[in-house]
Amino acid sequence: MVITIYTDGACSNNPGVGGWGVVILKNNETICLNGGRKDTTNNQMELIANINALKYFKSSTKIVIYTDSKYVKDGIETWIITWKKNGWKTSFKKQVKNKDLWIELDKQISRHTISWKWVKGHSGNKYNEHADYLARKYIENNK
Repeated sequence: MVITIYTDGACSNNPGVGGWGVVILKNNETICLNGGRKDTTNNQMELIANINALKYFKSSTKIVIYTDSKYVKDGIETWIITWKKNGWKTSFKKQVKNKDLWIELDKQISRHTISWKWVKGHSGNKYNEHADYLARKYIENNK
């Protein structure tokens, strides 16, 4: 069985109050998760959405993750390989931003078999829109 997940992160004023949303499609069940932080960025919320989605599963799972964040998709599929080789430095010899979150996401993906897919944000995709709604709902409730 393959689980489908949609993730999104949002931030008011970037940095500011941020929220993340996750929609998990498992069999005929839809599971929604969300949360956030008071002082954060949209990229941190995107990463945390994916971390929490993967933490939801206690055992190894086959997963397809849809994200509208090229930062997350490119980072986890391509950039992280070089960052780890370079001691968590960018090609410009600067510290990788959000290093702690990238390390945690890397740890979580090692437990699963994951296929990453990019979906255009705010383009009418039902589940991406719902993940965005969940992220924004946290922001609205915590301003």
